[in-house]
Amino acid sequence: MPLRSLRYFPAAVLCALLAAALLLPGLGGGFLLDDTPTIGNNAAVHVATLDAGSLQRAAYSFAAGGGSRALPMLTFAIDYWRAGLDPAAFKSTNIAIHALTTLALAGLLRLLLTLAGWPARRAGYGAIALTLAWAIHPLQVSSVLYVVQRMQTMGTLLLVLALYAYLKMRQAQMAGERSRQYGVLSGLCWVLALACKEDSALLPAYTLALELTVLRFRAARPDFAKAIGRLYLATSLLGIAIFLFYVVPHYWSWDAYAGRNFSSSERLLTQARVLCMYLGQILWPLPSHMPFYYDDLQPSRGLLHPWTTLPALLLVFGLLALAWRLRARRPLFALGIFLFFAGHAISSNVIGLELAFEHRNHFPLIGAVLALSDLFVAAAARLRLSSRATGLACVAILVALGGGTLWRAQAWGSPVGFAEYGTRLAPASERAWINLCEIHFELSGNRPGDPHFAKALDTCGKGAQIPYGATNLTNLVVLKTIDGSVRQSDWDQLFERMGQVTMTRSNADVAWHLVRYSNGDKRIDPRNVIHVVDIVGARSGFRPEEYVAFGYYAAKNGLDEDAFRYFVKAAETSPRNSTLPMALVADLRKEGQPEFAARLLALLEQEHARGQRAGP
Repeated sequence: MPLRSLRYFPAAVLCALLAAALLLPGLGGGFLLDDTPTIGNNAAVHVATLDAGSLQRAAYSFAAGGGSRALPMLTFAIDYWRAGLDPAAFKSTNIAIHALTTLALAGLLRLLLTLAGWPARRAGYGAIALTLAWAIHPLQVSSVLYVVQRMQTMGTLLLVLALYAYLKMRQAQMAGERSRQYGVLSGLCWVLALACKEDSALLPAYTLALELTVLRFRAARPDFAKAIGRLYLATSLLGIAIFLFYVVPHYWSWDAYAGRNFSSSERLLTQARVLCMYLGQILWPLPSHMPFYYDDLQPSRGLLHPWTTLPALLLVFGLLALAWRLRARRPLFALGIFLFFAGHAISSNVIGLELAFEHRNHFPLIGAVLALSDLFVAAAARLRLSSRATGLACVAILVALGGGTLWRAQAWGSPVGFAEYGTRLAPASERAWINLCEIHFELSGNRPGDPHFAKALDTCGKGAQIPYGATNLTNLVVLKTIDGSVRQSDWDQLFERMGQVTMTRSNADVAWHLVRYSNGDKRIDPRNVIHVVDIVGARSGFRPEEYVAFGYYAAKNGLDEDAFRYFVKAAETSPRNSTLPMALVADLRKEGQPEFAARLLALLEQEHARGQRAGP
């Protein structure tokens, strides 16, 4: 190994250690949002031993993705095995992954700059500066300290390794040397990345960006270079065909997506504003510009509603056009632009995901740093800055980034502090108020006389004023029930809200929240709970298994007609030839409900007879 490589490695390690150190103040924070269903309430992750069966169940227990993302789910199980549900243990693993990614990125960027024609010494310094800028950017705080986003950060680590192997392969091909081993390594890393998160499928788009800018489809053999070009042309045409003839028809919705308040066209318009917001956060990375909660973001309803939609679209397409034009003259700038937008090609497209999340920038931030650094180099050359002045400017930028990251990590280091921070930065976010209310309630120990209980009431009252959500209003009704101040008018207000809000997952989950809580608190009138269940059922429906559960809830509370109504609904909504209806009849008999079983069986037999008379 050359001496300069030996010296470069300690510098990269120092970058990784510094990035990790700046995030350590955030270890004291708690779980957030999807952490709870994915880790906290996921029994499959709560392994007692590291046997093959337990680890396999944990790996494929990501319910929201149909069992995908096996690799990070496996690591969640290992974290639980070693430390239980201690958020700090999970966050420390995330920080370690971030440090490893920093180390890998330093190698990737050094190789990239070398292939772009930078002298070895300059490439080394440049790679260290770029890597550090990426690793200590304040946007990384939420990507790393929001535990469940290990899915994203592990995917980035493996994508960086795949790209490094790809560049080594292409470097060997340009030198006429053996390259197959690097291709195999790149493919292996890609497969592992796909086991972390689905947007890792974008690796071919990233390698195409490299070819269009720095690599230029070069190879030692002209015929091989032409073959590479033809391969990418065919792959691009295939990708476009898949998008147009499968992705768009499968995901496009002229009406609002289920559980969303925007359509596909509105989502695409909104994403132009979102991408520009991300660019603003990257370019001007004040922690006050990064609220973490974006559920209050309003969709674009047209090119001028809001008016920022059209300028945002023009900026996005303008940057892409500029990158295309400059891909030969300023390849690193063009590459950075292509990588940034390619990295958002899935999350900012027609799939009905939430409109914005900061962690979606974890990989695209690499592209943004590349593009901005190339502009910085061009500006320094234009201004004829000395090497010393350029270095000092770089140090100042890095110090500012590190300071912002440290400040933000400290805000994440306390559950109460982070919750208060969220409501300050995003006062119109329902999720921010939910988090603060629930934390105060937990600290109160369910004691109405505790000061934290009063704070929980006040917080839920403020959050309940947000018209697009129902969870804070539901929590307010529950808290008033606990301290004895609830009135039927409070329930009526909740009924009215449930009839108006978009049936997002959180709003629909209000029904389950009330059922679960009222099972342990008889002060909750089950008739009010059933009314909420009926509103949600009428507006968005439930799965057959959920109707069964609601039926048992109603029966337990003496609401027999409501119970039978739900049992019938479970049978009606079951797929044809489903075993659920007859299994329900058997279960009702087993649970001491023979009358329900007999009535349901009679209805099923009548339905079967009608089906036979109707014929095939």
